[in-house]
Formats: sequence, C-alpha cells, structure tokens
Amino acid sequence: MNGDHFLVLNPAGPVARIELHLIVVSIILVLIVVIPVAILLAYITRRYRDHPDNKAPYMPEWSESKVLEIIWWGIPVTIIAILGVYTAYDTFALVKPPEKNATPVTIQVTSLNWKWLFQYPEQGIATVNECDIPVNRPVQFVITANSPMNGFWVPQLGGQEYAMPGMAMRLWLQADHPGIFYGHGGNFTGRGYAKMDFHVVSRPSAQFAQWVQTVKKTAPALTSKGYNQLVSSQNNTPTLFYSSYPAGSFERTIRHQGGMYMQRDLTIIGASK
Repeated sequence: MNGDHFLVLNPAGPVARIELHLIVVSIILVLIVVIPVAILLAYITRRYRDHPDNKAPYMPEWSESKVLEIIWWGIPVTIIAILGVYTAYDTFALVKPPEKNATPVTIQVTSLNWKWLFQYPEQGIATVNECDIPVNRPVQFVITANSPMNGFWVPQLGGQEYAMPGMAMRLWLQADHPGIFYGHGGNFTGRGYAKMDFHVVSRPSAQFAQWVQTVKKTAPALTSKGYNQLVSSQNNTPTLFYSSYPAGSFERTIRHQGGMYMQRDLTIIGASK
C-alpha cells in the first residue's frame, strides 16, 4: 500500500485524476480572491489606522462606489460561474466508464457493521474487506448498505459514493497500474467505524483471472447461514474469501432494507397525524 499520507493528491486512476484537476482549479480560483483580500486587509489596516500622523483622507460622507461594487461582486460571480462549469463538466464525465474500449467489471458492494462485503456477479465469488480488480479496466461498483448509511471511498482511485439502505448507488473507478490502495468508510456509523477499512488490489488482467480461479478452488462457499452471520455480527472482520455466495442476496438486501425503511417512514407519518 502506498505510504503517502496525501492519498487524494496521489491519483492512481483516471477518475481520481479528474477529481484532482477539479481540486487544483478550485484552489486557484479561490486564491484569486483570497490573496488580493489578504493584501488589501493589510494595506487598509495600515493606511487608515487611527494614528496622529496618518495623512489618509477622512471622508465621513462617503457611501458607495460603482467601480468597487462591480469589482467585489463581478469577480466572485465570474469565479463561481467558471467553477460551476468545470464541476458540471467533470461530474457528468464521471458517470460513464473512464475507459471506453475495455470490458467493464461489475462489483456489488454492501456496507455491514463494521465490514465491507464485495460480490462479483460475473465471477460468482465474494470477499470481505478486500476488493481485487483488473488493471486498466473500468469497474462499476454498485453500492448499498445492510447497516447505517456509510460512504465507500478509495482516495487514490476516486471520490466517495454513499452506501444507503434500500438503494443501489453506482460508482465508476479504474486503476492505471498494479498496487494496493487504501479504502475506508466515509461516513461515521458507530463504535467499529474506525477500523472499517479495506484494500483494493489491482492486478494485471491475467493475474486477476488467475486470482478468481484460485478463490474458486480454495475458498469455502458463503452459505445463507454464513451470510446472515456476517450481517448480524457487530464486530470488525478480517479479510475473507468465498468461492460462491447465495444467488440474489445483493438484490434481496436492497428490497429488504427498502421495505424496512418504507415501513418505518409510514409508521412515523401515521404517528404524527
């Protein structure tokens, strides 16, 4: 895993690079305001300070200046407009696969207390707290929660996406090179949150296919009972691998949690009448 503490500033994929570019543009645009304001603050404080020898003009009847009004309203409005255009352009670009000429991989992500379950519908395997992906192939993460709302975040690959009960959120990420990337929950969920981290391991396509076959041959199956134990456990869990998992469990989690929250909302509405 990369030892750099500034993971957001060390992108390892196209999505993270786009987001870093947006961060840099935002900082530059903000500095266009912050630096002149800081200079003017120091100048005005010294120029108009209360001092016997101060020669600054005293104008108690002065009330406005159209030129100054245009400057201090026009510049921020222009900056916000530029930042808005950049943000909208980059945001819409990120809802599509970052690489158009490669076959995407779909991984279903479920936030649990306090662990991450990754299911591979195309490969038929599952993992806990480790997510392996092929290099230079777009990965579509479909994210939900079977616990309080959380945030799925791999800083070197891209920004976070919320994991919400009863909903399937989508996030495209991609790794440019082999490596191990740190991931963590981005939303406080309780006492085990601090240790709710995971690793994303990017491998060349051939090694990824070999890893899938190794998991299929050597790992135990995740049974319905084992899945329920993962869901009900309130402890942090080490890295686990499964050669298979109950078919349709991800979809059932979404429907079940959606039904629970709908019933809760109806109960609250009924109690408030």
